[in-house]
Amino acid sequence: MSAAATPAIDAVAYRARQRAWLAENLPPHWRADAVDYRPPSLDEAKAWEATLHREGFWGIAWPRDYGGHGLTLREHLISNQEIGRLPMPESQNSIGKELAGPIILAIATEEQKRRYLPAILEMREIWCQGFSEPEAGSDLAGLRTRATRDGAAWRINGQKVWTSGAHRAQRCLLLARTGTMEERHKGLSLFALKLDQPGVTVRPLRQITGDAEYCEVFFDNALVEPEDALGEPAKGWAAAVRVLEVERGTNRMYRGWRFEEQLRHLVTTCRADPALARLLEDSSIRQRIAQVQVDIEVLKRLVEQTVEVLVGGGSIGGHGSLSKQHWSEAHQRFAALAVELLEQAPYPASPEVEAAQRRFRKAYLQSRAQTIYAGTTEIQLGIIADRILKLPRGEAR
Repeated sequence: MSAAATPAIDAVAYRARQRAWLAENLPPHWRADAVDYRPPSLDEAKAWEATLHREGFWGIAWPRDYGGHGLTLREHLISNQEIGRLPMPESQNSIGKELAGPIILAIATEEQKRRYLPAILEMREIWCQGFSEPEAGSDLAGLRTRATRDGAAWRINGQKVWTSGAHRAQRCLLLARTGTMEERHKGLSLFALKLDQPGVTVRPLRQITGDAEYCEVFFDNALVEPEDALGEPAKGWAAAVRVLEVERGTNRMYRGWRFEEQLRHLVTTCRADPALARLLEDSSIRQRIAQVQVDIEVLKRLVEQTVEVLVGGGSIGGHGSLSKQHWSEAHQRFAALAVELLEQAPYPASPEVEAAQRRFRKAYLQSRAQTIYAGTTEIQLGIIADRILKLPRGEAR
C-alpha cells in the first residue's frame, strides 16, 4: 500500500483496541512478573506470535501485498508501546520481523518479497542473523566466511558466532565475502540461506543464565540457490549497514516501555515488603530510582523521534546508535540496582519477592551482553562521534 493510500487511523481508538486485546488474551502465567510464571514453549510462542500478527500487532507498516497491515510506523510504535507495558514473552522471530523483513522490503525482488515476508509474519520461517565471526565481531569488514560461485548458485564456507536463535531458525540472513580480503566491505554479499541442509552445523552456546540462545554456525560447502541471493553481488555492505541501523534504532521498539514496566515491578514489589520498603526511604536509593526514570524517558523520546524522522521520509543513520548505547548502559545500571535491592529481602522471602528475584537475577546476567551485541559501546561511540558530531578522526579516538 502506498503512503497516499494509507488509511487515516484514530490513534486513541487504535491504542485502546490494542490494549484491550492484550489484556484479554495474554495468558497470565506468561507474564514475567507472575508468581507462577513459565515461559511459553517454542510451539506455543509460534502460535501466539502468528495470532498477534493476525490481530494487527506485527507487520503493521508492511504492505498488504506481502501479508502486512498497510499502516505506518506511528501505528507500529503504538503497538510496541502497548506490548512494552506488559511483561510479555520476547518474540522468537524478532530478527525476521524487525531486521530481515525491512531489508527484504528494501532490496529484494518482487518474487522474494512474496515468498519470504508472509512466511515470516505467519511464523512459518524463523530467521537468524549471520554477521559476527570469531575474528570479526564488531569489525564486519574483516569477516572471512566465503561465498563462491557454483554455476548460478553459491557455496558457503566459514563460521559465524553469537548467532541468536539459530537453533530454532529456518533461514539465516547471511553476510559473506564474495571478493578479496583486501576489498574489505566492498567484497561482501547478502544471502537468505536455508539452515536445514547438508553442510550447516548449528551448535548452541551455554550462557551464564543457563540458556543456550546464542549459537555458533559452521558452513561446509552449504548451498545458496540463485533465488536466495539478496540484492546485487558485492553490494552486501550497504545492506548490512541498513540492517545494523534498523537493529539499533527500531528493533524491539518497545524496550523503553518494557524498561518502565520492569521499574514498576521492582518498586511495587519493594513497597509490599516492609524491609524493602524501608530501603526506598533512603535518599540515595530514591535518587538512583529517579535516575532510572530519567533514563527511561530519554530512551522513549529517542524512539519517538526516530519514528517521526522515518515517517517524514528521513533515515536513521547514526542516530540508531544513540538509542542502542543509551539503553544498553542504562539497563545494565538498572538491573544491578534491582538485584542489589531485592537481595536484601529477609529470609524466607514472600512468593512475590522470590518471583521478582528470579526475574531480575536473570535480567542482570542478560544485561552483561547488552553493551556487546548489535555493536559494542565503543563502536556506538565511534559512530556517534563520526556521523553525528562529525568529529575529526584524531579527536574521535
